[in-house]
Amino acid sequence: MPPVRPSRFRTAAVSPLIALIALVAAGCGSSGDPATDGSTAAAPAASEFPAAGGGTLEDLLSQSEPSDNIVVAPTTSVFVQGRNRFGFGVFTVDRTQLTDAKVAIYIAHGPTGKAEGPFPARLESLETDPAFTAQTTANDPDAAKAVYVTDLQLDKPGEWRMVAVVKRDGATNAVRMPSIVVSTPSEDVIPEVGEKAPVIHTPTVDDVADVTQIDTRIPPDDMHDVDFADVVGKKPVVLMFATPALCQSRVCGPVVDVADQVKRDHNGGAAFIHMEIYNQNDPNKGLRPQVNAFHLRTEPWTFVLNSDGTISSRIEGALSVDELEQAVDRAK
Repeated sequence: MPPVRPSRFRTAAVSPLIALIALVAAGCGSSGDPATDGSTAAAPAASEFPAAGGGTLEDLLSQSEPSDNIVVAPTTSVFVQGRNRFGFGVFTVDRTQLTDAKVAIYIAHGPTGKAEGPFPARLESLETDPAFTAQTTANDPDAAKAVYVTDLQLDKPGEWRMVAVVKRDGATNAVRMPSIVVSTPSEDVIPEVGEKAPVIHTPTVDDVADVTQIDTRIPPDDMHDVDFADVVGKKPVVLMFATPALCQSRVCGPVVDVADQVKRDHNGGAAFIHMEIYNQNDPNKGLRPQVNAFHLRTEPWTFVLNSDGTISSRIEGALSVDELEQAVDRAK
């Protein structure tokens, strides 16, 4: 297994999640049979999981079989008061990714809050058609293959504690997860759904001598043909911040593949732009100004914009072909 590539970008920003995000980054292989066409496996019914019953997360843990072999690792780090998309991976302690489990998340506000849930998770495959699977992805044994996703209603700012219930091979295990911190909308500096996106200039193939100056993917994708500033407010736009060759989370390669495939499927109906993360594609030279304009401190991020320049969808981390297709279809 190759060493994890350095990334000050992610580790400097989300220190409470470093250990588990590093586990996501270093997952070796997978166990199970996720969809291999970018599709979504529906979430199981809530009735398949224990009811919160007005108790605490500790009650839930005490009533379920403990496991010292399963780790549930968030792939998202930014949470705002209200409804939040929550992505995560499920692994064994030997870093094998599990994609055949039924999983639900339970949450509680602060150390004494009542447990809420279950919030069952669907499984989003990160696979694409072979024509859109880059060498960067295919040659990386640690590239993410799938991500579990659910939606959490986080009604209060501050600390939220979390437990995952994992059902697999006849066993039901409760797994403690790291706490997350929820911001108020006024504290959230990343452009949000309904807001106008910052107008940035994104480099195109016409601006550089070699496309590899603005794309670390191998081979480079074809999402560098238009400048964001020239199309925003005129047509729907998909703007993806990702660095396939330098991404510590090992998600950037697969999500750029996803965007490349969805671009073909939409046949010009929206502009698709891939924006790299580091100046001169060198982590030692800091973040590109476009990344700073969006106040991003993790990667990857995907923004889908309406024709009027407002943000329709904002997604941190991994996403499937299905999920991006739906986001683009919602854009007006």
